[in-house]
Amino acid sequence: MLKTRFCELFGVEVPIMLAGMGTIALADLAAAVSEAGAMGTVALAGFTPEGIHNEIAAARRLTKKPLACNLLIPFLQPGVAEAAAAAAVEAVTLFWGAPAEYIEQFKAAGKKVIWQCGSAEEAVDAKRAGADMIIAQGIEAGGHVRGLVPTLDLVPQVRDAIGDLPMLAAGGLADGRGLAAVLALGADGAVFGTRFLASRESPAHPEYKKRIVAARAEDTVHTKLFDMGWADAAHRVLRTSVYEEWERAGRPQSGKRPGEGRVIGAVKHAGMAMPPLVKYTVMPPAEYMEGDIDEFAFYAGTSCALVNDIPSASDIVRRVAAEARDVIRGRLTPLV
Repeated sequence: MLKTRFCELFGVEVPIMLAGMGTIALADLAAAVSEAGAMGTVALAGFTPEGIHNEIAAARRLTKKPLACNLLIPFLQPGVAEAAAAAAVEAVTLFWGAPAEYIEQFKAAGKKVIWQCGSAEEAVDAKRAGADMIIAQGIEAGGHVRGLVPTLDLVPQVRDAIGDLPMLAAGGLADGRGLAAVLALGADGAVFGTRFLASRESPAHPEYKKRIVAARAEDTVHTKLFDMGWADAAHRVLRTSVYEEWERAGRPQSGKRPGEGRVIGAVKHAGMAMPPLVKYTVMPPAEYMEGDIDEFAFYAGTSCALVNDIPSASDIVRRVAAEARDVIRGRLTPLV
């Protein structure tokens, strides 16, 4: 049994949360994670207000257990925050902005607010603004990365800075050993992204999942290359042919890169309203997208090295929780 303050705060069975991976953490995956006893997250970046209602409703048809939704502050369009505040979820996770501007709005709607940050200073700001929980994201994380500090360094820094406020750790975590490690450092649970991306319920493109399973940590790069749609935002991706082409060209600045502006695909999801996708798009490849998949951003954390299969989300939750218990009971407890 692993029971932390995160479990108590939301009524979940295990201290595991699905990362709010844009275009990937959708209804089926989020519901499967929640049904398994962890906390699923529905990523709402790119959704219209009506699309938000429909996506949350789809998740609610699959689970009655606690759910969160995730919003990226730079992508907030008119009506989106209001739709998320009205959604049938227990929590809203927010990322990449000024905490004081948004936390009060969601708390007034009865939601618990979770702020994802990349530094102890940002965590303190979020606590002052009224956040109910913090996610401390290390630089090893896949997707967009706010800070520059490794997870195992950041977690104790944030814990010291925020006192006893509940906190989750994110970045470079994919198994029970990682969960046990961050619990020892002061976290109340862990957020997993890359591990759940390679699951049966994930809508990531099959080729994307295949590459995650085959990848090593050294195959990821921290860059700002895929910036069409989100400028000057650092992220971690797999090294692909697009990245290597850019390197061979001398790493030119945005506006001067090979093939820049060329249309490479389109999003075919009823709940999302997006223009045609161009080269260096911020979008990762999902099964509901059309076009040249190789040109997309293959976001991945360094934890891809620990992802060797594509099981169900429930299997992932069960395995991670069991391994963490075994590590704590079998390796750590005997030491004292």
